[in-house]
Amino acid sequence: MDLKNILTQLETANKQEVETLLLQFNRENSHTFTFNQNEEALRSKLCQSVLTVLGRQTQPSCQKTCLETLRILSRDKRVLAPVATREGMLILGRLARLHAGEEGDDQITPQEHAQSVEEERVVVEALKCLCNVVYNSSVAQQVSVEVNLAHGLCANLHTVRTWHHEVGLFTLRLLFLLSALRPDVRGSLRKEWHAVRLLSEVLEHTLDVRWVGPYEAARPDPQALPMPAEDNERAMEALKALFNLTLSNAGGEEDDHQFRLISAILRHLLMLKTETEEKTEEAHSHAINLLNNLPVYCLDVLIDVPVQGGQENYSGKNMDVVQVLIDFMEKRIDKGSNYKEGLTPVLSLLTEGSRHHREIRRYIKAQVLPPLKDVKIRPEIGTAIRNKLVRLMTHVDMGVKQTAAEFLFVLCKESVDNLLKYTGYGNAAGLLVARGLLAGGRGETQYSEDEDSDTEEYKSAKPFINPITGHVEEPLPNPIEEMTEDQKEYEAQKLFNMFDKLSRQNVIRPMGVRPDGTLAPLEETLCDPPEDNSGSDSD
Repeated sequence: MDLKNILTQLETANKQEVETLLLQFNRENSHTFTFNQNEEALRSKLCQSVLTVLGRQTQPSCQKTCLETLRILSRDKRVLAPVATREGMLILGRLARLHAGEEGDDQITPQEHAQSVEEERVVVEALKCLCNVVYNSSVAQQVSVEVNLAHGLCANLHTVRTWHHEVGLFTLRLLFLLSALRPDVRGSLRKEWHAVRLLSEVLEHTLDVRWVGPYEAARPDPQALPMPAEDNERAMEALKALFNLTLSNAGGEEDDHQFRLISAILRHLLMLKTETEEKTEEAHSHAINLLNNLPVYCLDVLIDVPVQGGQENYSGKNMDVVQVLIDFMEKRIDKGSNYKEGLTPVLSLLTEGSRHHREIRRYIKAQVLPPLKDVKIRPEIGTAIRNKLVRLMTHVDMGVKQTAAEFLFVLCKESVDNLLKYTGYGNAAGLLVARGLLAGGRGETQYSEDEDSDTEEYKSAKPFINPITGHVEEPLPNPIEEMTEDQKEYEAQKLFNMFDKLSRQNVIRPMGVRPDGTLAPLEETLCDPPEDNSGSDSD
């Protein structure tokens, strides 16, 4: 239907006719996401007209239809000026039962009385509109702050046990959007409105967490059905909002307790499965992102639960969830794409867990860097986790390369000799340059002295390993074996002249290693006497 005709008819239409007109518009544009730029002014007027209707007392069916129209129009960020006003946001907040702009006790909640199905659809459509408008309009984001929309959302979190799925889903999504797009609101959400605690309670309820200890949730029943898709959707929205709110933390006893509680909830989530493997992986990805925001000392909650069956290795710590994280990491490596967002968070989490928790490091090292036996194959070739991680050490993405190298370095207790044993000098060179460890030595972190003895196979092959490639190479013919001394001297002079020419043309710059392990121009390093950097490592 032509927009001009709709606007003309809306001026004189009664409530029933308004609903009929907009229903037809909605049917025709339900799947429209790209709009005609020449009709921007008309669509903006339609937004204003719909808001005018919504500002009156109308039946829920008419409100729902108007909100559906507004949701379609809000897909176009260029026509949102009428909505991105105090009046427009208050109308939508009222219809979403958020009490936006109103002062009141947190105990007075918008969802406390029973709603008909039609009234609930109005709330859902209003929340959808707010999500679109807040996402697409920076002006609307500012108005949302001014009318205390976030406060209304937090008040709604108190009623988590009475939510219907879509009301909960879009309440959480709107809270996520506000906390993502307006960093200045995060402090108020945490300190004044206790959003971290409320979102934790949402997760507890959604994931059906049953506590059996201070930070220990009951083990999921292996025979239980997978987590329903709707519960998983709401859980992921809550995780995303929590991620925003924990990007920075001031600390304190109350925060420490809350962070440990969240860690325990995330451990429970990591042990759950959803209806599809893809959704399980997505939920676990959000859990890992959030764990990266929490203080590293909270990670002990992941392993401080009783071990079920078998021998109690690793000081009696339960490594089930660490194995889940290792499996997740390997899946992400095997995908072969989107390493920056998909792989680096779990690598960072495992790195920090290994750096600060001895049992976690020992367990992961046993899985990722088991004692070497076959050293005839280059460390980057093969299908073992070690091979896959070593390949990432020379990845084109600097962030991926550094994260993978740091992970392996920490597993080796930041010992250069130990790292080179598993990776070869060539693969580790980037990390060693960045750390100033080209001359060998250790990183700054102090580690325990637990033993990791070499296998007999490695000991016998060690003298023949090429330190650059990290494996035993097949003997190659000597290209200068049959040359005379004059020919050798001629070739050496020729090679020197080629390097000299490239150096003078600034194509290359000969470098050396200072005694402190950092790179410097060759002429500087030749003047520095070498330092005795010998030492041994038990691991």
